[in-house]
Amino acid sequence: MNSVCSVGLERLAEAIIQRMTIEIEASGRHVHLSRGDVEALFGTGYQLTKVKDLSQPGQFACAERVTLKGPKGEFTNVVILGPERPDSQVELSLSDAVSLGVRAPIRLSGDIKDTPGITIQNGTRQIILPRGAIVAKRHIHMTPEDAERFGMRDGQRVSFRTFTERPLVFGDIEVRVSPKFSTVAHLDYDESNACGFHKGDRGMIVG
Repeated sequence: MNSVCSVGLERLAEAIIQRMTIEIEASGRHVHLSRGDVEALFGTGYQLTKVKDLSQPGQFACAERVTLKGPKGEFTNVVILGPERPDSQVELSLSDAVSLGVRAPIRLSGDIKDTPGITIQNGTRQIILPRGAIVAKRHIHMTPEDAERFGMRDGQRVSFRTFTERPLVFGDIEVRVSPKFSTVAHLDYDESNACGFHKGDRGMIVG
């Protein structure tokens, strides 16, 4: 087999793998803030500083960092993600929640009803959220086009096999379909560490 043919087959195989699998991302602890809480922590009229676009369209990491405080501990240098939201929210891993002493339930982002509060601090400024601390439920963001291709619907729960250093099958992953999304599977740091995730790894829906 000549080299040109070999390269062509490799590219075809890579294209098939890309089409059948989904990119994985590891999501660390982070904070979403409302306009009122941005001003409470940083001052009236303050605008968050975008430093890096994220994989989901319109989402970005900010230069500003805050401290999270719970009954048992605290985390410093926690990233804020933009844009601003109607309600502030803190997303943790289960390990983070144990370290802080916060009984955060496993929820999809935005589902903060009946969740515990948490303290967010920036220097001498702080706010005490009455609710909003959650452990982010693992999920797959998916475009409508990819949902049709994979035979998925919004809200469907699936199992997902990771092609990682320590391959695992994660169950109860919720598919979230929207034209505002790009197709990516999100695991938190507990889950990504458990499967030996490295940037660029992919996985496949298996049931």
